[in-house]
Amino acid sequence: MSILVIGGDKLGSITHKLSENGFSDIQHISGRKYGDRKLKISCKTDLVLVLIDFVDHAMMNIIKKESKKYGIKITFSKRSWIHMESNIKNSIKEISLS
Repeated sequence: MSILVIGGDKLGSITHKLSENGFSDIQHISGRKYGDRKLKISCKTDLVLVLIDFVDHAMMNIIKKESKKYGIKITFSKRSWIHMESNIKNSIKEISLS
């Protein structure tokens, strides 16, 4: 499965945790750079994870618009694995059901 993580400067051990949960293709965008506003989400992406502590409202609108184009599931979380884990697992269940 493929995931795009938006927010945070570095992911650290989150990348390892995501791979343990079945994500083989992990992409990361900080969301802070001006160039990030030209976001193009691949139609092959299964899930978009937004770290809400690091993304402003304008970027959030861009993310929603791009995800909606291809019907890609979005989940929002704080930058803490405890918060992310339940959101990701619920999203994986929804993706596998559809």
